[in-house]
Amino acid sequence: MALPADPASAARAWFDRPAVVVARELLGATLTHAGVGGRIVEVEAYSGPEDLAAHSSRGMTPRNRVMFGPPGHLYVYLIYGLHHCINVVTGPGTKPEAVLIRALEIEHGREAARQRRGANVPDRRLASGPGNVARALGIDRALDGTDLLDGPVHIEPRPGRSPRVARGPRIGVAYAGPWAERPMRFWIDGDPHVSRG
Repeated sequence: MALPADPASAARAWFDRPAVVVARELLGATLTHAGVGGRIVEVEAYSGPEDLAAHSSRGMTPRNRVMFGPPGHLYVYLIYGLHHCINVVTGPGTKPEAVLIRALEIEHGREAARQRRGANVPDRRLASGPGNVARALGIDRALDGTDLLDGPVHIEPRPGRSPRVARGPRIGVAYAGPWAERPMRFWIDGDPHVSRG
């Protein structure tokens, strides 16, 4: 199922599904902000309060409150006091699930992305890794809660057929007990822009 092109209730409903479903379907879609856009090549799904790796497992806080709101919004948080991470809030319903965007292939606005990331960064690494995605697109906590159907951050549908998808455990969630080994990280198989995790 491709992300619908019409912006109203059908598009909101597209996000209003479990994170593991939306995660796979985000692969190949384009994420755009501030003149930079890229094809999503790697994501991680976080399945709500029972998922010990999900921020919502600790209950609602000022930091994660957008996860408890309607699907189709952006959840942006800061890690290690240095890197912003971009998440797409999903459903179903009011269940606080989200998909972390781990890597993009920058398709337009490459020079703007390079100014944000550094002159010597290879093209394939401009938006490889979640902190680099946010930096390349110029996204920070100021955009937390942004409605993805109303800008300024947009997701465009994936054109054509579904890519070949690989999956494995999420990265950096060893603290999550048995959830750490679940194969909830998805990427386009063989794509050179995937993070080195």
